[in-house]
Amino acid sequence: MRQGAIYLLTDRPDRSAALETLIKAIGQCKVVGSSEEAVGYTKPCAIVSDLTLTRREAVSRLRAFIPHGKAAEIPLICLLRSTSDRDLRLARDLGATVCFPAYTAPHIVVNALLDQIGPDESDPKILPVVQGVTRATEVLTGLFDGVRDGGTIALPQLDASLDPILSAVREGGLNRWLETVWTHDDATYQHCLLVAGVAAQFVLHLGFRTEDREHFVRSALLHDVGKARIPREILNKPGRLDADETTIMRQHPVIGYEILRDSGCDATTLGAVRHHHEMLDGSGYPDGLVGAEISDTVRLLTICDIYAALTERRSYKPPMPPRDAMAILESMQGKLEMRLVQRFGDAMLAS
Repeated sequence: MRQGAIYLLTDRPDRSAALETLIKAIGQCKVVGSSEEAVGYTKPCAIVSDLTLTRREAVSRLRAFIPHGKAAEIPLICLLRSTSDRDLRLARDLGATVCFPAYTAPHIVVNALLDQIGPDESDPKILPVVQGVTRATEVLTGLFDGVRDGGTIALPQLDASLDPILSAVREGGLNRWLETVWTHDDATYQHCLLVAGVAAQFVLHLGFRTEDREHFVRSALLHDVGKARIPREILNKPGRLDADETTIMRQHPVIGYEILRDSGCDATTLGAVRHHHEMLDGSGYPDGLVGAEISDTVRLLTICDIYAALTERRSYKPPMPPRDAMAILESMQGKLEMRLVQRFGDAMLAS
């Protein structure tokens, strides 16, 4: 049993809320705001500093929470507003064991924290989830950055992230996966990770073979890769897109298809990426496919994609409850295959 709490010292509690949520999943977390003093607090097992260390009072506050002479014994993660040599040196002098830029995704911070203190008994299943999200995020970041600069995709690197995703959902459960992914700031990465997790739960429930599971999760992780070449102001726009922006956004399946075709991707994944917005009645895009023209992989992926989009959390809208999202899927008679929607609902209930 780990002794002591994890202290989160913050002078921006609004930005630290997602980090607090994940820390509470791995152990006892005590949040200390900018006006609180180190009076009556017990020895921490670790400290996460989300303070502006260029301010003298912030440095004094951090020092007050480190027991005298014990700095080397307590993991200290510092989130820095600046990563200049001076600020890094200051953090190290204070006893920092790990330093990250302040904008670092919470699950990456918590993964580093787990590396230093180990999992607690509070929720031992969170470890594979955090590790799976971290691995998939690293791959997605490299993938999108390379594609954005005109490159192709290293498929072996991508495939190395598939088993961690499936293991995370199988061992930790879909809900833990979703809660962890929802702490991600980048909406496009968040959506790809959500769809991948939902897809993993679906195929695990359906009892797919290992090879088929990984193939489907690969399609889910890659389905929006074309968005890497959509202007950020359109991707990150809160609320509805206008007609011109919608036209540009609707190019992403074809862009993704072309990127993957040039990367030597297989035909099944190419079809899933190009056609995940097609509908059985021909009302989808980009090719207006009808009925039997739409593959089984696409039929499965489209359900996962719609469900993830409905239930995801954004700054401009609350998440839709799963029951309401399922009701919308069930109302799409003629557009989605209802037999698969029913099996999908069973998979979500089983999670």
